[in-house]
Amino acid sequence: MLYLIATPIGNLEDITLRALRLLKECDLILCEDTRHSLILLKHYEIQKPLKSFHKFNEASQEDEILASMAEGMKVALISDAGTPGISDPGSRLVQKCVEKGIQVFSIPGACAAIAALTCSGLATDLFQFCGFLPRKNQELKKHLQQLLSYKGTSICYESPHRLLNLLKTLHELAPKRLVVVARELTKKFEEVCRGMPQELLQHWQDRVIKGEIVLMIQGEAEGESQKWETLTPVEHVQFLENQLNITRKEAIKLAADLRGISKRDLYRECLPPQD
Repeated sequence: MLYLIATPIGNLEDITLRALRLLKECDLILCEDTRHSLILLKHYEIQKPLKSFHKFNEASQEDEILASMAEGMKVALISDAGTPGISDPGSRLVQKCVEKGIQVFSIPGACAAIAALTCSGLATDLFQFCGFLPRKNQELKKHLQQLLSYKGTSICYESPHRLLNLLKTLHELAPKRLVVVARELTKKFEEVCRGMPQELLQHWQDRVIKGEIVLMIQGEAEGESQKWETLTPVEHVQFLENQLNITRKEAIKLAADLRGISKRDLYRECLPPQD
């Protein structure tokens, strides 16, 4: 059987009694980074065989691990921080276990996305988790354009060296939208900042940004116009082409997705057959 065990996202006290018991009882612990996990395990005097298991080697490790569990081995999977499978290795192994009829148990605990959301002040009744956003500017803009039409709170993870670029892009697309950035949650220098993209840019532009970051975007307000709502489908395509600097075909696909209309019909309208 497989135990997905949530571990602290910073403060070592944030682990459940059940998690500690199962880590002591299991036969093998799969770790994203064994050196990092040893800090937690040594703190709680847990000595068990460890095996490195991360996104670069999970495919090559699967068969051996699945065979061991099929023979009755109890395996625990932990990530460097938080809940395994949430922007961390784990989901692929879970799918394989389900396919082979191997029992999977989730041991709840810390999750940076949920911890950040609950203290953000943004809506918690409707939200979406987006993981890490695209790195390339063009893809990032396209992705954000879709997120900004969502009615609930959007939650994403970001690295310190990309935060300013993300805030600049948000300022271009939605300068009046409230954004909350949570940094170093549960740690000594925990910080939660709220404001418009430009205000957060000013807060961090002359500072060295460090630590794990969760960024949350306020949902589209009732009656709030995303500019394109007053445009025809063809005008919407032109708007996206210019604002995001993307091709006509890319703009057609994005416009159709945002409006919930047929891509084929919009292609015909925007790209008439050539004589």
